[in-house]
Amino acid sequence: MLSNNFFLIFVIGAVIGSFLNVCIYRLPKNLDIIYTRSFCPKCKKKINWFDNIPLVSFIILKFRCRCGKKSISLQYFVVELISALFLCFVFAVVSNYLDIIIISLIFYIFIVIFFIDIKHFIIPDSLNFSLISIGIIKNFFPETSLNLNQDMFQSLFGGALGYFVICLIIVLYKKIKKVEAMGFGDAKLLAGIGFLLGFQSIFITLFIAAILGLIFSIPNLMTGKSSLKTAIPFGPFLILASIIYFIYF
Repeated sequence: MLSNNFFLIFVIGAVIGSFLNVCIYRLPKNLDIIYTRSFCPKCKKKINWFDNIPLVSFIILKFRCRCGKKSISLQYFVVELISALFLCFVFAVVSNYLDIIIISLIFYIFIVIFFIDIKHFIIPDSLNFSLISIGIIKNFFPETSLNLNQDMFQSLFGGALGYFVICLIIVLYKKIKKVEAMGFGDAKLLAGIGFLLGFQSIFITLFIAAILGLIFSIPNLMTGKSSLKTAIPFGPFLILASIIYFIYF
């Protein structure tokens, strides 16, 4: 059975990670993620199949493009490795295939949002709406072993509350400080988290995310590399905070 073949699971996870890298690169640029062949982001030349083997090709090529010998971002390797390890972990601790599919979809969407927001300071609507859709659809499934909210009212209220809270922060901060505190992509992301985890998760997740963001910012503030007005992507902190909530609350 698949659940006992962790080498195969690892390979599948790495392949999924390769597709996630495609999404991370192409979605912000509105490029096709399905039909267009893989190409080097540096020299734009198409990548041969033997240079596109997840994890293995990066090691063989020593993280450089075969054509232009330009360095390839470590992100590609990291995403594939995290994806592979995560899928192995899920199969090791979760026995229900439906639960595995749901939690994997959520986690992989989180990965794409995480890296896109770090690089581009945006969160594509397609990703946020995918989270929201999963948050709604899961309520129609039989109760799972996952720590996800499965009450439709709590999901709807959580989604609305998450969006409203971030929007309120954006409006108030702009009125007081005359600058943008966060983007509406963050509002939609917190709405998605609310749909997944219920309204009770909103303020705890937001509080943890704020603490994580502060911890991240303190070293740069102390060294003068940034100021209180320096923009930072908040999506990754919301994602990490929601994972902490999912595990511990």
